[in-house]
Amino acid sequence: MLRLSDIRLHIDHSEDDLKTAILEALGIGREDLLNHRICKKSADARKRNAIFFNYSVIVEVADEESILKKFVESRKIGRAPDETYRFAGRAPDPLPFRPVVVGAGPCGLFAALTLARTGFRPILLERGKSMKERARDVALFWRTGILNPQSNALFGEGGAGTFSDGKLVTQIKDRENRCRKVLEDLVAAGAPEEILYLNKPHVGTDRLVKVIANLRQAILSSGGEVRFENRVADILVEEGGIRGVVLDTGEKILSRCVIAAIGHSARDTFEMLSDKGVVLEPKSFSIGLRIEHPQKMIDAAQYGRFEGHPKLGAADYKLTHHCSNGRSAYTFCMCPGGSVIAATSETGCVVTNGMSPGLRNRPNANSALLVGVVPSDFPDSGPLAGVAFQRRWEQKAFELGGGNYNAPAQLVADFLASRGSKSFGEIKPSYKPGVTLCDLAVCLPPYVTEALREAIPIFGRKIKGFSRPDAVLTGVETRSSSPVRITRGQNMESLSVAGLIPAGEGAGYAGGIISSAVDGIKAAEAVTRKYCKN
Repeated sequence: MLRLSDIRLHIDHSEDDLKTAILEALGIGREDLLNHRICKKSADARKRNAIFFNYSVIVEVADEESILKKFVESRKIGRAPDETYRFAGRAPDPLPFRPVVVGAGPCGLFAALTLARTGFRPILLERGKSMKERARDVALFWRTGILNPQSNALFGEGGAGTFSDGKLVTQIKDRENRCRKVLEDLVAAGAPEEILYLNKPHVGTDRLVKVIANLRQAILSSGGEVRFENRVADILVEEGGIRGVVLDTGEKILSRCVIAAIGHSARDTFEMLSDKGVVLEPKSFSIGLRIEHPQKMIDAAQYGRFEGHPKLGAADYKLTHHCSNGRSAYTFCMCPGGSVIAATSETGCVVTNGMSPGLRNRPNANSALLVGVVPSDFPDSGPLAGVAFQRRWEQKAFELGGGNYNAPAQLVADFLASRGSKSFGEIKPSYKPGVTLCDLAVCLPPYVTEALREAIPIFGRKIKGFSRPDAVLTGVETRSSSPVRITRGQNMESLSVAGLIPAGEGAGYAGGIISSAVDGIKAAEAVTRKYCKN
């Protein structure tokens, strides 16, 4: 198999045009091209009067060796890379114990799935509910403001990534093809096949519900066990090693291996681990607001006359600015054709996030507008200082919104002018249960407000309309990443408790669906290496 890169075609090309381009690039006839598939596809919209798609393809030809000799010095044509994930191993028989995986987000799901396939029969514990029941609780909260602290947009099967855009972009290096393995498993579970080759793949919240349920079934069919509404309240430690977990019901599950894939908002678990002597440290993260614009405006700004073209879909953006106060402001988790959502997991707090359905067809675009914070910004000290910092601003947002889980909101013009907003313009906020107009500076650190007020007009010069007066800001976004890191060694085990493997975003070692899933696979590999002879 060969890989052919940098095929550039106009947006209105046909499927046959791609095949013709392959034949011309290789200098072969149609009868010599046995098969081809796209392995990467991206849109180039830098010149809005002429938008192109760039392709890389894997091709099967009649005489591969002669083409390789012909293009021996070409950077665009060469042997296709091996994309196979090859880690192998079998659990010992009989099993000395069953590994416990805590948390059913991307990290926990893929840790459990990998262990189950290896024969370890893992026990996956999730404090929240199954996907179907969880979706009902989330819908109830968004409709009425009735919060279930254990089953919400952050807790439950699938983790925080479920109620998001389902973005699968990652920057991690992947020589072992773990990223590819995650994507292949997602496709096998019902995700669209295009995620295997799109430059910015996403699944969509509506599709993720089915995908996650199918991943659970894959764990069960491979010998694993999945238990919902099983919150880990304590861990058992003897002679510096993990010996199991204790559920909030008092039930003990004994094991010498516990993967803690607890997610970035398991504050009670962070506190419990710290009390048990597990080494944690405060970590940098970002806080800020959500901004909403009409999706058609973003499409027009990014695609020009091609706005609305069926091959393009909803446009996105990514912006950053280094501010004069030394901070960096940037957009994050941009959700085309989506909604701003209520994403708190704690009573008396307001937290925002963004999500999109698979079709990205809702009227508004939204993105987080964030500013980085570091441990020296936290008034408190200790490993949980970042948690206290997050909670402070979330509680202020709750009070500012009216104390009923409405979110505080403000128009961009009023935010820049340091005055409270009185009414909305053309853009209507999508946040549910609702919003309360106010002055958002009350629920942000002054240096964050200062940085955002500097950055928004600059972003408006990069994307026409970004700083329009009636764009809606909603606060606060505080859960961009974990506020702690649970330290671990090269064997992935905790530095203070042997057999405890902190993993994923909550442990401070990932940021997003793919990187979290990959860290879960690595955690399972660490268990396999330790206990398997081969």
